[in-house]
Amino acid sequence: MAGHSKWANIKRQKARVDAVKGKVFTKISRELIVAARTGGGDPTGNFQLRTAIDKAKAAGIPNDNIDRAIAKGAGTWGSQDTLEAIRYEGYGPGGVAILIEALTDNRNRTAADLRAAFSKNGGNLGETGCVGWMFDQKGVVAVALTQVKAGKGRKAEVTEISEEELLDVFLVGGAETYEIVDTEEGAIAEAFTEASQLELLNQTVRDRNYTITQTELRWIPNNTLEVTDPDQARSLLKLMDALEDLDDVQTVTANFEMADELMALTLA
Repeated sequence: MAGHSKWANIKRQKARVDAVKGKVFTKISRELIVAARTGGGDPTGNFQLRTAIDKAKAAGIPNDNIDRAIAKGAGTWGSQDTLEAIRYEGYGPGGVAILIEALTDNRNRTAADLRAAFSKNGGNLGETGCVGWMFDQKGVVAVALTQVKAGKGRKAEVTEISEEELLDVFLVGGAETYEIVDTEEGAIAEAFTEASQLELLNQTVRDRNYTITQTELRWIPNNTLEVTDPDQARSLLKLMDALEDLDDVQTVTANFEMADELMALTLA
């Protein structure tokens, strides 16, 4: 919908605010811990970990911090408490569906913190399955449409990828759909595939030497609710921030969208 931001775009805009708040390192460190925990600390055989390391390096996280997060996830650093990945579900103001992925060593603490965040911000923590059926998990590979290649002793070469060329690559990589998204850093193409096919799609795109700006598993809502009331918009984003600020929370996903003008007003 032209002039409207879905949750993925809202997250991009919020990410710039979060960067100012110093949240980026913490978020990516959690991703490293989760990846190492689920697939082991060797990136050679762990695609999720390789992706998280790429993201960490792009964000400027020092190598020592990266190594420490991987060690924590692999259980070779500090506390040997068992970390558990849990998905929570709930409702925000106006009935907006919210999915939370958490990494915790204490279920009771995490649930209590989430319940408090919901109740203080006009929402409520629900039972498992209450909104999960509204989302599908997909693999997403984002590609910059403007490719910059610098050669030795000569100026950088800037080229544009045609949509036809991209479509061919995405089809080979097993993509189901794709969409063009305008960002402050330039236009990107996001290709969507089954979660199990994400590594194949990523490698297919990488083999063509395209600039990949993001590779991730993402929850995609089957339907969205449009938010038009400024007060509801503020309450929702305040709730999202409260949830994301919790130490145990890894990701937060919601099924609302709002006009870009309202989004700018709310984040101002």
